[in-house]
Amino acid sequence: MQVSITGHHVEVTEALKAHVEDKFSKLKRHFDNVVDVHVILTVEKLEQKAEATVQISGAKLYADDTQADMYVAIDNMIDKLDRQVVKYKEKSQERR
Repeated sequence: MQVSITGHHVEVTEALKAHVEDKFSKLKRHFDNVVDVHVILTVEKLEQKAEATVQISGAKLYADDTQADMYVAIDNMIDKLDRQVVKYKEKSQERR
């Protein structure tokens, strides 16, 4: 799984990178066919936004979240992606 992290109006620190990669390891446990992950962290005035596009075998999943704290936004975004991955995995297993 290749994770690329981009920051708009925010410097992506090592702590942010480590937090994102740690959270995506949770996603990797549920579904091991994750090919590519692109995360964009954005700061606009008082809002901190985290958005991610995950490319898995057969589909692209997208989630974003806006909070006052970047770490909370990342956590919520990962939770949304996790639900989407589980749903996709169950859907593909039902067809077999």
